This record gives sequence, C-alpha cells and structure tokens, in this order.
Amino acid sequence: MKIETIHKLCCPFDKADISLTEITKDVNDNILEGFFVCSSCNRLYPIVKGIPIMSPDEFREFKLERPLVEKWQKHLKGKTFENFRLTEPLPIEN
Repeated sequence: MKIETIHKLCCPFDKADISLTEITKDVNDNILEGFFVCSSCNRLYPIVKGIPIMSPDEFREFKLERPLVEKWQKHLKGKTFENFRLTEPLPIEN
C-alpha cells in the first residue's frame, strides 16, 4: 500500500479519520503489514500484504483476523480486539 493512498482513506462506517500503525514495509516504503484504527468507532482495519481490509463487519471473518491482531499485540498498547474494534481491557476484580 502506497503511503500517498492513506491520506485519501477514512472509516467506511462513520467517515471519521483513521490512524495508521505500520508493522512492515518493503524496500520502496510501501506498507505491507499494519492496521488502521478509526478515531470515532475504534474499528481496526488490518493491512495484509499491502491490502487494507475495510469491508463491512458482516463480510469480515473475525477468526481469520484474530491471529494477525494477536501477532501485533505489542502495537495495540494494551487494548483488546473484540467485534472488530479495539477496546480497553476489563479491570481485574479482587
């Protein structure tokens, strides 16, 4: 995915801005792996082999995306991935 393309994208659900986390790039600085997060609804959109997965929720497969997100755990800053959204972890009760 070319970096110039990113500035033209927004969340397909609420048209809010999305932030990018880059995981890997190729030698031409194209993004091969990473993810977008919507600033409004907190939906996470993975980038796999340079292609952003920005389909409606009903056409996405959570069980296919979950291993990717688990692999990227250190980039999620302690948040969890549920229903295609990043959420704060539940507090541990004593």
